[in-house]
Amino acid sequence: MSDIALPAERPTLATPRLLLRAFADADAPRVQLLAGDDAVAETTLAIPHPYPDGAAEAWITGQVQEWAGSRRATWAITRLDNGLLLGAIDLFFRPARRQAGAGYWVGRDYWGQGIASEALVAVMACGFEQFGLHRIEASHLARNPASGRVMARAGMRFEGTMRESVLCRGRFEDLSLWAALASDPRPAPASATAIR
Repeated sequence: MSDIALPAERPTLATPRLLLRAFADADAPRVQLLAGDDAVAETTLAIPHPYPDGAAEAWITGQVQEWAGSRRATWAITRLDNGLLLGAIDLFFRPARRQAGAGYWVGRDYWGQGIASEALVAVMACGFEQFGLHRIEASHLARNPASGRVMARAGMRFEGTMRESVLCRGRFEDLSLWAALASDPRPAPASATAIR
């Protein structure tokens, strides 16, 4: 039984620069292009490299069932002004604990522009205010401090380093853990509005 309040449809979220929406089948070639960049893949645990043909289509198709099963909400990060796909962000739910983990990636050409932070603020506001979450966690490879800065700007607090807790590309790596509670101060939720 779920202790979080997921609506029937995943909300679409707008921020000053971004529109976070459900992925569509037509996004698959762009996903493969962006996620297929080794610089992007090497900063995550979930993106394979080389990125196989058909993987983007399968990933997008699976998102409908993940939402319906209250397992995960995945949004395409797009530009508000022209709809260009920049990356992805998700919440994977632990309903009985009213918790979720957050993950994201952004195409290399868009790094350093505050896009991931802006998207994370929006998704966290949605998770706390619309889904009834109590805690949202995120982690990053310790060798990728830029991702930690994204989490800090979104209002998360650093909770510690999990030493050699993941096997990534054949070597054990440290993970840095960050989290926010619904009661924690964070960037104003007015910066993200649900439009559907």
